[in-house]
Amino acid sequence: MNHDVVYNEQILSIAQNASLYVTTVLVCQNNLIRSGISHILSGTLFVLSDESLEHPSELPILCLIHRDQAADELTETVEQLKAQWPSARVVLLTEAIKPAAMMQAFQAGLDGLCSTSMNREPLIKALELVMLGETFIAPAFTLSLFHEASHLQQAHPGGAIIVGPAATAVANTLSPREAQILRHLTQGASNKHIARELGLAEATIKVHLKAILRKVRAANRTQAAMWAQQHLSLAANDGFIIAAE
Repeated sequence: MNHDVVYNEQILSIAQNASLYVTTVLVCQNNLIRSGISHILSGTLFVLSDESLEHPSELPILCLIHRDQAADELTETVEQLKAQWPSARVVLLTEAIKPAAMMQAFQAGLDGLCSTSMNREPLIKALELVMLGETFIAPAFTLSLFHEASHLQQAHPGGAIIVGPAATAVANTLSPREAQILRHLTQGASNKHIARELGLAEATIKVHLKAILRKVRAANRTQAAMWAQQHLSLAANDGFIIAAE
């Protein structure tokens, strides 16, 4: 799935018309936590609806999960939500999650992973990014996800992502601009945000991103961010990567 593409005109309209709202289904068994999340979302685009919503709204749907679950239970919940509302975006809000459960959830269709330690404003921005078609992983979880991917790569050397000594050589082929973009990816930034920060056109960021994915042999921006989490910092320490001013 290419997360650089905005999925449909309804989702794009969120950014174009602030008067629209996002039907938000909260999956949470704790009434106290439900009240807290409801308070956080009040005054935003995200309007809570009942879990028993039978028919998809004409507006985009966000399914927000707050539940500490085993990997199988979480995966099943994500799959059920995607089956009920195929066009919905699904975000998990949690304090901690094991890397294996995290990877299984994303494979099942999870679109975002937010930490309960996030402040209100960054959380709302993350949800907005997800509704614009981006995959978001809070920085608190990216390192553990990368470590899990590294372990899988060591167990299956034929995998696609480059790790180990070969990664240093690959990092050396990245341009300073590509290195900048990768560092922004590790922070969960969208193409639009990166373009604004670097003073470039969003189309230019997409071109750079395609080159990055090809060089590090990543299937998507999430894999590229996991790769960069370790190898860009290592390369920088060795003097291979010098970010452009």
